[in-house]
Amino acid sequence: MAAAPVATVPRMKLGSQGLEVSAQGLGCMGMTAYYGPPKPETDMIALIRHAVAAGVTLLDTADSYGPHSNEILLGKALQGGLREKVDLATKFGVSFADGDREPDFRGDPAYVRAACEGSLRRLGVGCIDLYYQHRIDTRVPIEVTIGEMRKLVEEGKIKYIGLSEASASTIRRAHAVHPITAVELEWSLWTRDVEEDIIPTCRELGIGIVAYSPLGRGFFSSGAKLMDSLSEQDIRKNWPRFQPDNLDKNKQIFERVSEMAKRKGCTPSQLALAWVHHQGSDVCPIPGTTKIENFNQNVGALSVKLTPEEMSELESYASADNVQGDRDPQAAYTWKNSETPPLSSWKAE
Repeated sequence: MAAAPVATVPRMKLGSQGLEVSAQGLGCMGMTAYYGPPKPETDMIALIRHAVAAGVTLLDTADSYGPHSNEILLGKALQGGLREKVDLATKFGVSFADGDREPDFRGDPAYVRAACEGSLRRLGVGCIDLYYQHRIDTRVPIEVTIGEMRKLVEEGKIKYIGLSEASASTIRRAHAVHPITAVELEWSLWTRDVEEDIIPTCRELGIGIVAYSPLGRGFFSSGAKLMDSLSEQDIRKNWPRFQPDNLDKNKQIFERVSEMAKRKGCTPSQLALAWVHHQGSDVCPIPGTTKIENFNQNVGALSVKLTPEEMSELESYASADNVQGDRDPQAAYTWKNSETPPLSSWKAE
């Protein structure tokens, strides 16, 4: 095993309700789900503990990763006194029946409560630090969902409330019911649709920003060569930006980023991750990995400094005109499908 890097990862305030986390988190999804077969449990537990030793304490999971297996993995990793050292984030809303994902997301009160109880049990904890609605249930007013989450806060089962892939108007309505601590969203060099409306809304309301897939789902680690190493079970094989015609054009973006990385004396992934870090002190990226050496490299991005001119240069490489293909094959999985009915329309069952 690689030696643990010096614990120099700084801390940051996430949102304005008092939550403090490491300035870079660890996305745990790929350890058990979606990016190929589950990885060896002992290796993943070692990686998680290595991350915490390095000062990366924001661990991000969800009940849908597996489903359930990711939370179970974290529960095992947190044994032996590690729980007190981490900021644990998980999510609900993507529901499954008989192992298959159901077509609709869930945000009704009974489901919110049952999902939370399930996550607490699998994680083996008494309280979740940051609890997100993973995707928005467009059948239930957001006020109803957040109202139940507020009760969970009052009961001490969760500390802070978050939203994932929510529109600006949904965020505003939710925040009016109970302060939202963080919004998790996809943000990277080649995914910037959140910058026009959602980021400004979060900043106006004092909400922290958690950037998932800051390395473009691995694209900025190895470019088009990424596809050569993916298993048949990897969901990226079906994603628009990774299809042959689009990838053939997108690889030019990676080539330009690589050239700049050489000038900067860092790797392309460190450069892309540094770009996200430079978006502001209220932004916490959560790159995922299954390898300790890649984790160490990601931590190294915190030392890469970029001038405003270099930021602009990077952005020009991955402008909207240059990026080919949608970021997600299912539009329903993005903030563009997150508007909910008015509260006045709700009739509790």
